[in-house]
Amino acid sequence: MSHLYIQKEHTIFRSALRKFLDKEAYPYYEQWEEDRMIPRSFWRKLGDNGFLCPEVDDKYGGSGVDFGFSVIINEELERVGSGLVGISLHNDIVIPYITAYGTDEQKRRWLPKSATGEIITAIAMTEPGTGSDLANIRTTARREGDHYVINGQKTFITNGIHGDLVIVACKTDPDAVPKHKGISLIVVERDAQGFSRGRKLHKVGLHCQDTAELIFEDCIVPKENLLGQEGKGFQYLMEKLQQERLIVALAAQVSSETMLNQTIQYIKQREAFGKAISKFQNTQFKIAEMATEVEMGRTFIDQLIVDHMNGKDIVTKVSMAKWKLTEVARNIATECMQLHGGYGYMEEYEIARRYRDIPVASIYAGTNEIMKTIIAKNVGL
Repeated sequence: MSHLYIQKEHTIFRSALRKFLDKEAYPYYEQWEEDRMIPRSFWRKLGDNGFLCPEVDDKYGGSGVDFGFSVIINEELERVGSGLVGISLHNDIVIPYITAYGTDEQKRRWLPKSATGEIITAIAMTEPGTGSDLANIRTTARREGDHYVINGQKTFITNGIHGDLVIVACKTDPDAVPKHKGISLIVVERDAQGFSRGRKLHKVGLHCQDTAELIFEDCIVPKENLLGQEGKGFQYLMEKLQQERLIVALAAQVSSETMLNQTIQYIKQREAFGKAISKFQNTQFKIAEMATEVEMGRTFIDQLIVDHMNGKDIVTKVSMAKWKLTEVARNIATECMQLHGGYGYMEEYEIARRYRDIPVASIYAGTNEIMKTIIAKNVGL
């Protein structure tokens, strides 16, 4: 595997991570799926071995390495199973808000334990009545003296049950015009008065990934937990969505690669009418089509990773990658299940799990319809 951003140290790191996952993740993943939860002990093991918060500066407990290490972690976790997406969210989606907009005091308070796995993070944007329409969120945060009082409800929150530290998007100025200028980000800690968990949501896929409703009823949060400046929350969210969508696109690409490789091995062994089904022309054409899409996807995502690491604005291309690669992964899941025949519908075969895990990738981090809207706007329409 030769990627544009991979150096010798990245290869050594990947090897160590694979050995760790071979011992600590692959043997237990199916049990985690049945339990509908990844144990906190696994998070602690990740932290103990340096696989959490790789980009965080070492003075705050991280490794202080480049984004290439995050890419490797995301790739190898996705190969185990899509249900590990909460770890990627912690490392590369939530923590960057704190490193970019947090004060030194906030970083010293939250980042070291995030790197050890003692603190698990989440971000709460989506509400029951607002999906991709962030400007119209209804959760409010009212300043009263030395604290904020938060009221509202969030849903579909990844790491919602385990989350010890939740970045909450809320309205600090409900009368702001335009509406998005009234949004701020406030960090709510597990033991905050008035903060509770709602239902642990039962999903079609990603069974081991905990997803929950969060409820704020006169939730008291110190004013020191404001992240960045009041009224700039929407701006912060937009600035960080490039990396979030890049991570989603990468996971979809790795899932496609995994499904294709597994299916190629399976069709060489499965026989019909006296020969392996890999010998049938229709099967070969299907594999050829998928292999081409996977190869093109890898080339595209690798270049975007390099551009992102170099600080380039690639919002349009990341939006393209997010919708296209998630759509390709969904199609590949369908084709690969078909090539597995009846066995592909059995839970004992990984393709069945992949088939139910992949569809949500076209929904979260902004639906694919939103991605197309961004692309259309940015090409001048």
